[in-house]
Amino acid sequence: MPALRITKLPLRRPRLPRDMAYPPHLDHSTQAGPIEPRYALLINPFYPKDPHASFGKHVLTPALSLTSIAAATPEHWKVRYWDENLLDGRPPYDPLPEVVGITVHLTFAKRAFELAEWYRRRGSKVVLGGLHVLSCPEECAPHADSIALGDGVVLWPRILAGIEAGALQPRYSANYDSDYRLDPPPRRAILPRRSFLTTTSLIATRGCHNRCGFCYLATDGLRMPYRMRDPSQVAAEFEADGQPYAVFVDNNLGSNRRYLRALCEALRPLQKIWSAAVSIDVTDDPALIRAMAVAGCTGVFVGFESLADENLAAAGKRTPKTADYARRCRIFHDYGIQVNGSFVVGFDHDRKDVFARTAAWIEENRLECATFHILTPYPATPLFRQMESENRLLHRDWPLYDTAHAVFRPRNMSPQELEEGYAWLYQRLFSHASIWRRRPSGWQAVPAYVAMSYLYKRSNWLWRFLIRQHLVHAVWSPLVELTRLRHVSRRQRLSGEESCDRSQMNIVTAGV
Repeated sequence: MPALRITKLPLRRPRLPRDMAYPPHLDHSTQAGPIEPRYALLINPFYPKDPHASFGKHVLTPALSLTSIAAATPEHWKVRYWDENLLDGRPPYDPLPEVVGITVHLTFAKRAFELAEWYRRRGSKVVLGGLHVLSCPEECAPHADSIALGDGVVLWPRILAGIEAGALQPRYSANYDSDYRLDPPPRRAILPRRSFLTTTSLIATRGCHNRCGFCYLATDGLRMPYRMRDPSQVAAEFEADGQPYAVFVDNNLGSNRRYLRALCEALRPLQKIWSAAVSIDVTDDPALIRAMAVAGCTGVFVGFESLADENLAAAGKRTPKTADYARRCRIFHDYGIQVNGSFVVGFDHDRKDVFARTAAWIEENRLECATFHILTPYPATPLFRQMESENRLLHRDWPLYDTAHAVFRPRNMSPQELEEGYAWLYQRLFSHASIWRRRPSGWQAVPAYVAMSYLYKRSNWLWRFLIRQHLVHAVWSPLVELTRLRHVSRRQRLSGEESCDRSQMNIVTAGV
């Protein structure tokens, strides 16, 4: 394949609608209703969308944090879920909740603080939790009546008991050492099902065998030992939600291969489809990849991060050599599993040719989808400390720490060149030519792949409309069901034939 040059594709600045760039207005003159006792409102704050990426990824499936907190809420409390990113306007305030729980990430910390101030002025108690609270507790504490550091499922009942007794503490802490199998299943009934492709976001394991210096799992004070739930519990949750497609939100579902094999055995009878994040070394055992396919896996999210061994070694990521990545991708494809590759640009060994080389490799190996991130030093991680000690941080404007902006000085290019290269990668991979180059080798899978690519990657105008009109699930569910039926038929052949024509096994799922 000829080398790609960034100059061959002039950069276009995508349009970002106002409601995808700015949160709903909080009118401080608004007269709120009376406080309703024993009513808890859980809020996922708004964050600006990246115009280069797909808006569809925001409504693929809900995050588990708030539904898990809701599951830990005592029965005599009323609980309501509100996600500002579903474009339904500002959170409810009539009646006012007795307590407002807000999850905080550094990219939307400012919005979380604005919401906290609005509700506190009107008499609600506000509790802040989440990763940014753990990494920057002194910054977050002044904006809340209480902050939760650590496992929210453990802390939430204690916090509500403190409110009931009039003895709310300013800070609650818990580790992640509890028996993960004892956690209640997420309370998905509070979710607006019409607004997500699937509400079945599942988590089977917690933690990861890698501890990369740039990953949030390396945050100071975050000790998350590897924990596994019983496979039968996970399968029962999948079955109970009544959806044909699930997304595993585990950091790395393949960290324990014996467990993953047992999980596949539990999921196989369901006749459903699912996708998950795994590390590329799971392909050490091709028989396990086959078991995943037979159990319904149609897609994997793989954190390749970089195609340079030097970058991965410097980040502390234990992974096979990058020269072997292509062969390992073929193992997934041989069993009909699509690959969504995640790549980080801006490492110290990256030069300006990294963008063209990455795009060429993705196209040559026919990755169905790719996700890009600018290297971002999250607070309280080894990477942040390194950048801080080298005086390479440009600022601490947290909303720009979204992996779409350069917030530090790269070694071998300017911050502007890094941002332009990042934008070029999305523009290149979302182009008509690139979509066609990456089509599956089996012709039967091409129509579904093309439909998915254009709907997911080139239709942000449509995604905005679907989100606002609560049509995400209605529009995508027929395609998901057709994908499931096709996959069930194909995997019956795969499980029954030891030597099948694997080139015909490519299945492209409606989810990414």
